[in-house]
Amino acid sequence: MCGIAGFTSKSPHNTNRNIDFAIDCLQHRGPEAKQTWTNNDGSIQFGHTRLCIIDTSSAASQPMHYGNRYTIIYNGELYNYVEIRNELQSKGYHFTSYSDTEVIVASYAEYKEACLQKFDGMFAFAIWDEADKTLFAARDRFGEKPFYFHYDEQQFAFASEMKALWTIGFQKEVNPAMLYNFLSIGYTANPADPTETFYRNIKSLPAASYLFFDQQKHKLTLSKYWQPFIDVNTSITDEEALQTFDHLLQASVQKRLRSDVAIGTSLSGGLDSSTIVAYCSRLASAQYTHKAFTAVFEGFEKNEEPYAKQIATQFGLQHHLVPISNDEIPSLMDTVMAHQEIPVGSASALAQFKVYEAAKKAGVTVLLDGQGADEILAGYSKYYKWYWQELYRSKQLGKTAEIKKARALGIKEPFGLQNKIAALFPEFAASMLQSRKAKAAFNHPYISPEFAFANKQNLYYATPTTFDLNGALYFNTFVHGLNELLHLADRNSMAHATEVRLPFLNHQLVEFLFTLPASFKIRDGWTKWILRKSAEPLLTKEIVWRKEKVGFEPPQKRWMQLKDVQEAITESKRVLVAQNVLNASVLNKKIQPHDAHAADNFDWKIWTASYLFK
Repeated sequence: MCGIAGFTSKSPHNTNRNIDFAIDCLQHRGPEAKQTWTNNDGSIQFGHTRLCIIDTSSAASQPMHYGNRYTIIYNGELYNYVEIRNELQSKGYHFTSYSDTEVIVASYAEYKEACLQKFDGMFAFAIWDEADKTLFAARDRFGEKPFYFHYDEQQFAFASEMKALWTIGFQKEVNPAMLYNFLSIGYTANPADPTETFYRNIKSLPAASYLFFDQQKHKLTLSKYWQPFIDVNTSITDEEALQTFDHLLQASVQKRLRSDVAIGTSLSGGLDSSTIVAYCSRLASAQYTHKAFTAVFEGFEKNEEPYAKQIATQFGLQHHLVPISNDEIPSLMDTVMAHQEIPVGSASALAQFKVYEAAKKAGVTVLLDGQGADEILAGYSKYYKWYWQELYRSKQLGKTAEIKKARALGIKEPFGLQNKIAALFPEFAASMLQSRKAKAAFNHPYISPEFAFANKQNLYYATPTTFDLNGALYFNTFVHGLNELLHLADRNSMAHATEVRLPFLNHQLVEFLFTLPASFKIRDGWTKWILRKSAEPLLTKEIVWRKEKVGFEPPQKRWMQLKDVQEAITESKRVLVAQNVLNASVLNKKIQPHDAHAADNFDWKIWTASYLFK
């Protein structure tokens, strides 16, 4: 796990000017070593800052050269590097290290871009081909690891974080369209164009994509290499589905326990992280420490400490509780935002930051986490309506009694005439939703009319292409939703030089889940049905069949009532008013504290959005 940066220009002498500065500002991602490299004619330069996870020896240092032709810099982990290494050795390849880095570059030498089809991992890497004078770069299927770039008629530059590009001279110019979307509908990405960022002259390589940069032609091309399809297998039995799910999840966890440094788990007390702990205990490797880390909020009704303690006791974990004091919230926000570089939707980011910090202090460099399960297994209450619409359209809603069963479990998700219309006329419903969102955004009482008018054509609100449960899950996993959470996790973990691994985001497991009918995700009123059934032999009934869903939620409403926080929000209002983003009248409005996942969370948005201009 590392930080990477590279630069090339039509004027070769320019490549040396600032790459060291770029790497210096990425030192938190890899504090154990840093190194730069320039090719013989000075036309390209790479920089790398290293966090040692696999093969901690100097043989695995980067930039790494291979075959007198290729040079690689890489951030991430290739979990199936052992199997690919064995395959390449059978083809006559030789290795001088035990690193996954060397496996990636050797795979590219053998398979070129088709190597990406073989990889199970999280990664962002760049490979320079000295013979062809081309740069090949790629990002993992889900976008767990970041890759930002700048490209114009004179130069091409890339880095793990945007601050590295600012450091080497590219202007930090806020993209007003992205700011408008965040303030009005809460979006931190453009579903129609995932290359767009909050800054005008910086792009993001989309998840599951690669690029080629031809230096001699100064030409850049982007391509997508993976896109799962919803191909439902209606004949699969419960037994077959449960066996396959268990096999795939266990294999995913097992590979993610490969490490040459200590591994622990982040434990919320919910089903997802508890299941990961159970699988880890069943498969424990030499590096698994049985250390778990839980954010706790004393006096908060959604504090999950009792559930986390129950899991810790069951599996004999060394349980580290991570409190957050009220006094540290303003300064903690400053620190988190400096690492995130873009607005964050809720205070959950602050709690996550503290958990990763605690893990590092306890000597744990790698954490397994349950992220991704909610999006692929329908873990949120909002998914009920999509399933009920699907059943209503097929005239099965009454027969299955799914609404009645959900109500018996305390689910209050509404389902009325609008949902029935959406089920029968999805294109009409999508159009109406788009129109409604656009009108509300344009007429937002706090947003400056001039700012709204200048950006009204750039509202990025989108809906699933199919109005059913699998369509909604696909949308949140691959188009809009999960990408924001993965950004948060990468920045918060790498701020402390820790690595987060997500077993639920194994591509074979995800591909399988999108072949399952919706009833395997929601059944008898329960979300994540297949996960609950798989976890039944491993966890207590209180954890497996727990009714309430808590989405890693801190006491944001309480924090927003603190004097220092209110002063910070007021100052943030002034910043956005000065930029003509907000109406001056907002300065006279009383701050409205809201829970972390509340829909009307505008004052929090103001606070976090103001950091774009700092």
